[in-house]
Amino acid sequence: MATACKHPRVRIVSRHEDTEYVECLECGEVFDSEEFHDMAIEETAETANDLAEDE
Repeated sequence: MATACKHPRVRIVSRHEDTEYVECLECGEVFDSEEFHDMAIEETAETANDLAEDE
């Protein structure tokens, strides 16, 4: 099974009104930069939960 890309490198590809769209330079996925911010928050929370479970 393929691992999900964590989008380590992105670039802005478009700006429309108050929204920026970014493209992952690893997998090519394009998404709203707000989504990217939300993904980073979720990943941080998951890592914190994993560390708490290990203790």
